[in-house]
Amino acid sequence: MKFANCKRLYQITAILIFMLIFLPAMASDPKPSDEKVAVVNGVVITRTQYDKELDVHRERISRQGKQISDDQVAELQKDILEGLIEREVLYQESQKAGIKITDQKVNEQLSGIKKRFPNEEEFKKALASMNLTEAEVREQIQRGLAIRELIDTKVANKIVITEEETKAYYTDNPQLFKKPAQVKASHILIKVEPTADDAKKAAAGKKIEEIQQKLKEGGEFAELAKEYSEGPSSTKGGDLGYFQRGQMVKAFEDTAFSMKADEVSGRVETRFGYHLIKVYDKKPAQTLAYADVKNKIAQRLKQEKVEKDATRYVETLKKDAKVEKLL
Repeated sequence: MKFANCKRLYQITAILIFMLIFLPAMASDPKPSDEKVAVVNGVVITRTQYDKELDVHRERISRQGKQISDDQVAELQKDILEGLIEREVLYQESQKAGIKITDQKVNEQLSGIKKRFPNEEEFKKALASMNLTEAEVREQIQRGLAIRELIDTKVANKIVITEEETKAYYTDNPQLFKKPAQVKASHILIKVEPTADDAKKAAAGKKIEEIQQKLKEGGEFAELAKEYSEGPSSTKGGDLGYFQRGQMVKAFEDTAFSMKADEVSGRVETRFGYHLIKVYDKKPAQTLAYADVKNKIAQRLKQEKVEKDATRYVETLKKDAKVEKLL
């Protein structure tokens, strides 16, 4: 397992700064007995802060069902300590710059977090499970917003992406702007297990023939799908929406892509059973026009530059700071 494709899982870049505003780390007031893991310009980072953050990352990894080696654990621990140091350096710099975050901004962010929970009680339960208080969450929101504003001021707002750069990116990366052919189709499925005997296959085949007869008699495909289909899309009249190659089993997609709009297939056999397919629309492969994607290209290029410049900015601040690592 790799901790993302960067030097550190917890690398401080503009994007991660925005994301980490709400990371549940850190009791704000160190306890007298709390072990120090680092000191940044005289400000202590405690074992409690470090352990809370480590627990968060371990839990995330566990929920993903991933196993990590001892070497990767050591790398994660190093990343977390470095991230705590970098955030402290950035926050201190934001205060030197006179950045003030209003209660209104904090309240807006806190409200957004609470909306992720069914109710206030569930939010408080989540805080309790992480040994956090709402006051600590508010403090971390305030610190995160201050860091974000600092990065915006010192880095992001100074970056300008030119038309020449966006055009060059569009020209140099044609594969990113190709839109594959798509088909909009519905289907009726009569399930047949791969291990079904001849009698069950024959019964399923007979059902398909009965549906085909109803279609010949003027029956609506969508209504027949609702009545007879045994697939999950039956409640939607068999509607599968638009799909491209690689999203359906091969026999199904080969048939769908070979058909014309408003055409109904014969019986198609897959590992799921027998299908009747109706194609409603087809979109040919196309290349997206530059005018339609230039804004997204500019956003991507700016994001990349912000990440690089923010990393350099943080490294400069760290060199000027007095940092003691005690782990």
